[in-house]
Amino acid sequence: MQWLDTGKIGIFVTLLMVAFILFNIARARKGKKELFIRRIPGLNAIDDAIGRATEMGRPIFMVPGIGTLNAISVQAVNIFAQVTKTASQFATPIRMCIADAAVYTVAQEVIRDVYQRQGMLERFDVDSVRFISDRQFAFAAGVSGLLHREKAAATFLLGEFYAESLIFAETANSIGAIQVAGSTQTSQTPFFVAACDYVLLGDEFYAASAYLTREPVLVGSLVGQDWCKIMITAAVFLGALFHGVERSQVAAFEWAPYAEANEAAFSALSDDAKEKVADVQVQVPSSAERQGIQALKKGNETMLYRIFNPNPSAEDLVIEREKKPPPPAAEGEEGGE
Repeated sequence: MQWLDTGKIGIFVTLLMVAFILFNIARARKGKKELFIRRIPGLNAIDDAIGRATEMGRPIFMVPGIGTLNAISVQAVNIFAQVTKTASQFATPIRMCIADAAVYTVAQEVIRDVYQRQGMLERFDVDSVRFISDRQFAFAAGVSGLLHREKAAATFLLGEFYAESLIFAETANSIGAIQVAGSTQTSQTPFFVAACDYVLLGDEFYAASAYLTREPVLVGSLVGQDWCKIMITAAVFLGALFHGVERSQVAAFEWAPYAEANEAAFSALSDDAKEKVADVQVQVPSSAERQGIQALKKGNETMLYRIFNPNPSAEDLVIEREKKPPPPAAEGEEGGE
């Protein structure tokens, strides 16, 4: 029996998640009450790092990883734009080192736009955004050399990092720079944790733009996604709990052949179809054997399993194909006497 069209569940959940996000964006736009975002220590340290670099008269280094122009690199550049916005007010020099030509072009325009919006375009240095190399360890060597020569006071390592992550972290640590790092590569996060002062973990990297800018669309989307995560977590927990309780129940079963369970459909089938259905029938115990059969429910006998894996009917087991018409007889092949 088809208990539920499970395809509609996915559509309903998707629409519910979209509704959560749109609702929270609307809440953020009203502005009556600021939506709460958990404090992120790594981003709170930005002002301290910029202040230290300003006092020491040394530059701030920013590295968006070695990835191509994708969502991760754009997110890193957006964070660095907020860092640059604060640094421009104190005339603190910045250095952004890039490993991809497309990211370099975008980053240069973004940083230029930050200075222009602050009314300080004359402070923008074209060499502050530099393309180093598109080769992994050549890029690592170039950035490490710049860090040593210019004695950076603060470094921000955010983006896609691989084997070069510990090279950057150790180099910056050796010159006493404050480090804020975060990588989408979970295999590199332990190296940043070991060598950096602050690390953005998991979704904190993606939440950084909303945390820094407090723009309604970003903040509302972030809070809406958190609601979606809570909903999915609750659904998984309740589903597992309900399934476990049902599995622990003792129930009496009376087994019947497949044809008897679908007697009406079975009787309407052709003789050939009945033979095919008979092949999948189970052995039927005798009347005496049926009485008092009790056991714990199996996994495929629970309600949740049947909702998401509905039992097919007898008609579903029979595949009828259209008979193809015979090919037309060729000329001269008409049957004779």
